[in-house]
Amino acid sequence: MARMGKTQELIRNFRPLSALAFVVILQGTWEVLLAASYQGLQNGGLAGLIWSYIWTFVGMLFVNVSLAEMASMAPTSGGQYHWVSEFAPPRFQRFLSYQTGWMSTLSWQAGTASGPFLVGTMIQSLVIENNESYSPSNWQGTLIVIAITIMIYFINVYGVRIMPMFQNVMLVVHVSGFLIIMIVFWVLSPRVPAKTVFLEFTNSGGWGSIGVSLMVGQISSLYACICADAAAHMSEEIEDAGVTVPRAMMGSYFVNGGIGIVFLISFLFTITSVTDALNEDYPFIFVFRQTVSVAGINGLTSILIILIFAGTMSYNLSTSRQTWAFARDGGLPFSEFISAVHPTMHVPVNAVLITCVLTAVLSLINIGSEVTFNAIISLNLVSLMITYTISIGCVLYRRITAPETLPPCRWSLGHWGVPINAIAVAYSTVAFFWCFWPPQTPVDKETFNWAVVMFLAVALLSTVDYVRRARKVYKGPVVLVEQQHECSM
Repeated sequence: MARMGKTQELIRNFRPLSALAFVVILQGTWEVLLAASYQGLQNGGLAGLIWSYIWTFVGMLFVNVSLAEMASMAPTSGGQYHWVSEFAPPRFQRFLSYQTGWMSTLSWQAGTASGPFLVGTMIQSLVIENNESYSPSNWQGTLIVIAITIMIYFINVYGVRIMPMFQNVMLVVHVSGFLIIMIVFWVLSPRVPAKTVFLEFTNSGGWGSIGVSLMVGQISSLYACICADAAAHMSEEIEDAGVTVPRAMMGSYFVNGGIGIVFLISFLFTITSVTDALNEDYPFIFVFRQTVSVAGINGLTSILIILIFAGTMSYNLSTSRQTWAFARDGGLPFSEFISAVHPTMHVPVNAVLITCVLTAVLSLINIGSEVTFNAIISLNLVSLMITYTISIGCVLYRRITAPETLPPCRWSLGHWGVPINAIAVAYSTVAFFWCFWPPQTPVDKETFNWAVVMFLAVALLSTVDYVRRARKVYKGPVVLVEQQHECSM
């Protein structure tokens, strides 16, 4: 904190285990693969989901290793925009850092909105299973999302001190829930042949080739493999962050990745008809219905709902800290209000409030559109991928042009830095491109990927804000870093 010219305002109450648990629960890889598999099944099918998960895991591994090193160099809640400010070419650092901050804020805010949406719509799906006469409406789902968001606000403001212990408990539930559902799949579920799972691809999106369909469908796997950098945004509440944060990032990625591949293969073996599974709002409901009674569906789905709710709480924490940090550096309108920290609770209450309000606003899209979830996760992914590309690209530039100026860190890539960073930039750029694609063709207002509109709108808004306001007040975190260096010389 001293090197970065920051004042410690939050309480460091996360230790190594709770930091690891925090990221594991937030990522929730097996939960996401179960709940958000629709687009992958539609574009790629059973085999497509498996192989896209494997290449996504490998590609994101290079990305996360690169991010973990930067988190060790500069463990700050700002994350990507701070790293861009430190490592970008001086003439571009302020504007690039500012735009990266906006895109990072956009990605985390969109990701935070996706969790309550999943919980709300899964609750509606359970009601349908128990009452066939129930006809779900979008406005009811939106009200559930808002109710969930209000609960999260009070928990994350007034219960933040017990959050580390809560994360440890939910880690046990995460593993236990995985084992329970796995046993149900292995013992009770009907299964398809291995050839079907590993070699039969599906192109239900109407694309011109299986290859294009696979690339469009990889969004399900990508959504399950992102956000290991959540630990970086909690850096200022984690003890010994310079080493604990990168360990939490990489430890959670391997834990979730290993569990994820076992879970995904087991899950796909139980999908006896891709077409019938796609006729459900959630394909896992089709599998559960074939396997257990209505009471069993209620129990298994409740496990999933509890874990996604817990992940949403963690997501809100990480998002509010990133938003708070960017406001602290003057990057957002009304920065003074957003960056305020409660004097006795030591919680950025206003940033938590803004995050919850934006979640509620994004949920309103659901009233007029059936494809809200795809739009939200696409927005989450495209804006996150661009922050990965820019921040890792900047550290790669610095590593090539002036490696001696990189700050020392306790979790370093050493001589492998250049190739790992280069692969990470290439992968995140390709993923960024494919996340804009709609789930099927021909495209109409219902199937159009509205993430591209929202992404461009925010990019335009941030540029206008920079020209009119921010260029006068936003200097970038590197200014404080340089001042601190001068003071220590």
